Amino acid sequence: MVATLSPEFAARACIAKSEFPRQLGPKTRFSQSLFRLEFGFECLSGVRKTAAVKTLVVLIAMLAVFFSGVAADLRIGIIGCDTSHVTAFTETLNNPAAPGHIAGGKVVAAYKGGSRDIPASWNRVEQFSRTLREKYGVQFYNTLEELCAQVDAVLLESVDGRPHLEQAQPVLRAHKPLFIDKPMGGSLRDVIEIFRLAEKAKVPVFSASSLRFATNTQAVAHGSIGKVVYAEVYGPCEVEPHHPDLFWYGVHGVEALCTTMGLGCQSVQRARTTDGRIEIIGFWPDGRKGVFREDKDFHGFAKGPDGESPVGSFNGYEPLLAQIVNFFQTGIPPVQPKETIEIFAFMEAADASRQQGGAAVPLKKILKQNGD
Repeated sequence: MVATLSPEFAARACIAKSEFPRQLGPKTRFSQSLFRLEFGFECLSGVRKTAAVKTLVVLIAMLAVFFSGVAADLRIGIIGCDTSHVTAFTETLNNPAAPGHIAGGKVVAAYKGGSRDIPASWNRVEQFSRTLREKYGVQFYNTLEELCAQVDAVLLESVDGRPHLEQAQPVLRAHKPLFIDKPMGGSLRDVIEIFRLAEKAKVPVFSASSLRFATNTQAVAHGSIGKVVYAEVYGPCEVEPHHPDLFWYGVHGVEALCTTMGLGCQSVQRARTTDGRIEIIGFWPDGRKGVFREDKDFHGFAKGPDGESPVGSFNGYEPLLAQIVNFFQTGIPPVQPKETIEIFAFMEAADASRQQGGAAVPLKKILKQNGD
């Protein structure tokens, strides 16, 4: 019986039985530890409480010291400094005075990267790298292996999706949680392969557009108007010749649409609006339909049995960064691989539809062609 044990042994036994699971954040783990200490104290009702109190005080102090270290900011590394996201993300993470500051991690290391054949990459990489170094004191490394050795987690930010598969592999070998910015890969096949390698290495990975986490999109996705039967999402769709048409910028609006409609898109058809803009129609089971249309701004609406709601807004980067930091702390991705894979299949099906004169293209066909 616990009552026959020494106070020190009984209290330690109650703690020793518990584990501090890595998937919980530091504050949660500390709260759980205090609960277990309280439980241990109750177990000691048959022994001298004075000795037990002394033991508990010592153990609480030890845990406080331990978790103060655990709660320190995560060291975050950036791969690819050729997008404005790197300076925007770093400002929000590193500057406590920044509007919408997200605590819990700081960018401390970077790998420059850059793609010579994409002007939007090569013409900006030096500028953004200089800002990271001079304004935020970020240390630059010549290899991805060196960078991974200095950080707890990685943001893969290269604006060009083509090198993402190659750049992700050293991170997976180093077993660092990885967020991959849009587009996740240069092709659907690359996206599928990244997830396959991550699963093999048992390393958590996710990718998402900031539009996924907009307040109105999340409300509808969680049932505010019931199961969506029809949605239209609008957004910019700049095309980059080295990527499928929607990968470069249309991915934002497409992800907002797919988040609104949910998993299960069956086929995609590509068309043009009357003024010549890109229009993509997705068909879901039970006659449900979602449409993405090219426009200069992000906006949209959805209809369900309980009414109509706006969707597809852009609420800044803070909602996405909050999800990323939580992911880095817990190892639990907020977006599952099957969701991301379906989004990229949707976009490649749209290109296939264009090549086939606007015919509807089944996503199952596209997935099969890419080895999923």
